[in-house]
Amino acid sequence: MYFVSFVYENKENYGVLNNDKTKIIPMNLLLGDLKKDLPDTLREFIQYYSDSLVEQLKNLLPKLDNQGITIDNVKLKAPIAYPSRNVFCIGKNYADHVNEVKSISTGDTSIPKVPIFFSKVADPAIGHEDYIIYPSGHTEELDYEVELAVVIGKDGKNISPEDAENHIFGYTIANDISARDVQAKHSQWFKGKNMDTFLPMGPYLVHKSEIGFPVKLNIQSRVNGELRQNSNTEELIFNIPYIISSLSESFTLRAGDIVLTGTPAGVGAGFTPPRYLKPGDVVECSIEKIGTLRNTVK
Repeated sequence: MYFVSFVYENKENYGVLNNDKTKIIPMNLLLGDLKKDLPDTLREFIQYYSDSLVEQLKNLLPKLDNQGITIDNVKLKAPIAYPSRNVFCIGKNYADHVNEVKSISTGDTSIPKVPIFFSKVADPAIGHEDYIIYPSGHTEELDYEVELAVVIGKDGKNISPEDAENHIFGYTIANDISARDVQAKHSQWFKGKNMDTFLPMGPYLVHKSEIGFPVKLNIQSRVNGELRQNSNTEELIFNIPYIISSLSESFTLRAGDIVLTGTPAGVGAGFTPPRYLKPGDVVECSIEKIGTLRNTVK
């Protein structure tokens, strides 16, 4: 199932794509048919129901198709625009990316022996076709990073790698926008990765039943139509079960939390000379079985 958050007739809502992905069935219709309470947002839906209703919702889609909203008539938002807390990220998680960005490293340039964790602020995460605002006067090295984002579906502490899939709700696409010069100047990554609009996500949140496990998905980015990044998530240094298990050793992962899994080679900083983003550039991030997230730099 493909979950979406959207705006229709100036009202925010969320729901599920129909089987041919041409319409959105609003969640109030689906849960009304099931006589279930309606949480206000998709994040709250996940926190309240996890994936306990997925099969019932899937069976309802054909019945309610004629009440769906044509997807061309809505504005898609990030599936979870306002997470409960910061988005958890892992740096240098593809070997080819480690090798290409040694020039902006603030430490060891070898393949990491343990995950490098940091976080991003989503206040809010921006959605498909939203603008990435170029922070003029603060950076001259604006960069893109396509990443697979994992959405947690069930609380857990000390989750074993073998149990990790049971704690996943689904997957979406994220673009970890980064100001490379700010990143290097401050000798850590937080400020350079957390300016306003630096976290596009979407267009859909795909339930894990559509993906399969372990996750092996083609992952790409394009700038103005030119292919820049091209890899597969099976190339992750630390795979998804390891990441979830490692994070949950330190703190409880909560339903609705978002975990970014790293980016492959092909970012702007990796070219000689570097090929950073500028106003007017269109960035498309694509992941197999999920879709394409498109944003323009403004």
